[in-house]
Amino acid sequence: MKIHIEELRFNCIIGLLETERHTPQEVIINLELDYDYKNEFMNYAELCADVQSNMQEKKYELLETALDALFALIYARYPLAKRLFIKITKPDILDNCRVSVSNIKKF
Repeated sequence: MKIHIEELRFNCIIGLLETERHTPQEVIINLELDYDYKNEFMNYAELCADVQSNMQEKKYELLETALDALFALIYARYPLAKRLFIKITKPDILDNCRVSVSNIKKF
């Protein structure tokens, strides 16, 4: 079974620049989570809330650090997870493009 979370949008502090450390900016999270479905409910609303609250509370400097932290969080809280893809996008950091980082991990 696979859960797709697409275009989860919220504002948070993320980045190295002085303005990024003081002014929240929009991020977009895309996530795919594979799990073994055995009549156990995977609460995707809770998963979204966990991702958002982690990003807003931690105020990461680097997208890469945030990405690694989200993998660790999801692995710890969702033991049914077998494979996870996460993409974090900052849509407004550059005028002419979106900037993203992504990774896939198997558990």
